[in-house]
Amino acid sequence: MNESRLIAPRAAGSAIRAWPALALLALPLAAQADSFECLMEPAQVVEIRSSVEGIIRRIHVQRGDDVKAGQTLVELESNAERSAVAVARYRSETDGRIAASKNRMEFAAGKVERSRELHKRGFVATQVKDEAETEKQLAESELKESLENRELARLEHRRAVDLLNQRALRSPFNGVVMDRILNPGDLAESGTGPKPILKLAQIDPLRVEVVLPLPAYGKLQAGMTARIVPEGVGGSYTATVKVVDRVFDAASGTFGVRLELPNPKGGLPGGVRCQVEFPQLVGIAGKPRQVRSGGGSVYKDVVPVSMSATR
Repeated sequence: MNESRLIAPRAAGSAIRAWPALALLALPLAAQADSFECLMEPAQVVEIRSSVEGIIRRIHVQRGDDVKAGQTLVELESNAERSAVAVARYRSETDGRIAASKNRMEFAAGKVERSRELHKRGFVATQVKDEAETEKQLAESELKESLENRELARLEHRRAVDLLNQRALRSPFNGVVMDRILNPGDLAESGTGPKPILKLAQIDPLRVEVVLPLPAYGKLQAGMTARIVPEGVGGSYTATVKVVDRVFDAASGTFGVRLELPNPKGGLPGGVRCQVEFPQLVGIAGKPRQVRSGGGSVYKDVVPVSMSATR
């Protein structure tokens, strides 16, 4: 009898002590925001092509290499262009014609002074004085032409250097080499040829694409933050909302949001699925949604996953 009286209070006390813990576990589940499917992509992907046609002389990078903005990636054969630069530089630096024109003008100026003095004394005819003045004017024009030709030679040298620079292809940003398609000895075709030489991706920052249901519209603005959890990578990261679409997809009843995820060390890869959680979207009911793949108009069916439902 006494034992049963002792057991009952103990059981009741255990239940009373356990209740606050159960309440604490239940509260976060109700307050948590839904998690939405997202896709982490490079900020931009570019194909390195040549603006001029030529034989590839050297490629300085391989697939997977990190590149810096302005780094030389590809060199084309450029012997003819280098020779043209040397000729143009020589022409821009020579001043023999200018020196000759200056000497001729100085001689003509002296001749004019003498002719005027002699004409005043009546020793020479007016025609002689006029001829001397005309020679001086011609010498001045010749000097001006020589100076103009030197400036034109400098411009031609600059143009030759620009043509030479077209034979070297440089990285437009800090990124990574996704693929190397051509090799030294191959022909690099100008414009939109069938094959690029290299393909680069900028992975700092990463672009995070997510598609949300209509009830979420108006709750997000540029500058807000969200938590990103990449699949298979581990960890959670903070991304910033950059774009909230104002044109909806009528078929699916969704709209797109783009976030920017800093990746200064390049530790996070692009092309990875992820989960994104917005603190502003607590209790947003999610129906089957779609995520843009590759930043284009191709969609893949995605069923939203609630973080609270998985815990």
